[in-house]
Amino acid sequence: MTEVALDTATPHAPSVIRLLLGKLGIAYREVADHPALNPARKVQAVLLDDSVGALMVLFPQNHLLDLSRLTELTGRTLTAIKLDRLEKMLGKHNLSVLPGLPSLTSSPCLYEEALLREPELLINSGEPGLLLEVRSDDFKKMLTKASAASFGEPLSSIRPNLDRPDDDRKEITQAMQAFTARRIQQRLEATIEIPPLAETAQKIIKLRVDPNATIDDITGVVETDPALAAQVVSWAASPYYASPGKIRSVEDAIVRVLGFDLVINLALGLALGKTLSLPKDQPQHATPYWQQSIYTAAVIEGLTRAIPRAERPEAGLTYLAGLLHNFGYLLLAHVFPPHFSLICRHLEANPHLCHTYVEQHLLGITREQIGAWLMRNWDMPDELSNALRFQHDPMYDGEFAQYPNLVCLAVRLLRSRGIGSGVDETIPDELFERLDLSREKAEDVVTKVLEAEVLLRELASQFTPPN
Repeated sequence: MTEVALDTATPHAPSVIRLLLGKLGIAYREVADHPALNPARKVQAVLLDDSVGALMVLFPQNHLLDLSRLTELTGRTLTAIKLDRLEKMLGKHNLSVLPGLPSLTSSPCLYEEALLREPELLINSGEPGLLLEVRSDDFKKMLTKASAASFGEPLSSIRPNLDRPDDDRKEITQAMQAFTARRIQQRLEATIEIPPLAETAQKIIKLRVDPNATIDDITGVVETDPALAAQVVSWAASPYYASPGKIRSVEDAIVRVLGFDLVINLALGLALGKTLSLPKDQPQHATPYWQQSIYTAAVIEGLTRAIPRAERPEAGLTYLAGLLHNFGYLLLAHVFPPHFSLICRHLEANPHLCHTYVEQHLLGITREQIGAWLMRNWDMPDELSNALRFQHDPMYDGEFAQYPNLVCLAVRLLRSRGIGSGVDETIPDELFERLDLSREKAEDVVTKVLEAEVLLRELASQFTPPN
């Protein structure tokens, strides 16, 4: 058994893992996790269960775990075990991450055949950021009681449409037809039923593009919607804004605290959010929808202010892009209601992947495509539809690039601090250069936002309707 001496600041494999590998006679080398490591060598371990019991599933990180194929193979409807149960199991061994070691649990194991094509494999050590490199032959020794099968979908065969917005309408139509062809649903409408834009939202959009619009105009629109008016007043009265004195009216909220631009974009975000209800189902590890939106909008607000004034995009519109950046998530739940749960279960079973791979594999489209399409359908500003459409492309340098670039940066910065669902992705230097921001200044923005985390959660709760 061998170990590589790492820097003293680097965590080492937990003792339970070292003892287990020693008992099995498995030699290993400690390796710090890094995005440049070949994902085909990384063993992704997931614990699934059903009424029969738990099953450990192992597959390479360059694959998507297809639950439907597992059902065909096993005759079981398996989903990721509840997080509290997984945490309790890991806690018994003082582990933070599930290692791909079948002998660690008493559960049967199924592994993807493609794993053994690599000469060396990288296994989670149980400690975040630390992998154990073992020879494929040694790894195979640990699989003597496991079963091999082919159930993963190579990511190379899944091509999310990140940069061809002109194809969105065609691909959305193809996705609808594909559902029918694959009989994933009993009945699917021939056309996508998009809810009409709420009257309040229509009025606010007209005010947004009216250069002569006044505070009286937006006050009048907001006051005609009692629920919206109450939320705007409550927002302004929040300790987050530390307004002096009591907020007594919508006009008071606008004049004394929020300002015209913030209120008009906040009101628009609220009005659009009410158009589609929050899905009852969601992935176990998902950050609540409005909480994610408020955090992202707050970070974008700070990043926008940090951009040199001469290069700065429209602050109100960047804030709105943050509020609505995940709007396609709501739309997927609306358009594909019987199958949204299938998406959720696959996201739980594939925590190593961005949601774009899961949605492209299951639907043929992603939430970013359909969200941007709806923004265009509703005649929203092009800056907003581009912000939704290209938010996962850190190299996007097309029309209105600042808006998707800011969303991309905000989402990745928050993920690096443990907020938001999905994979923690690197932020290329080019993204900072394009926005004329330094990495240090951007990190400072996130730190300041998170210092008000409790207050931000309180603001987010105002968007969520009571049960």
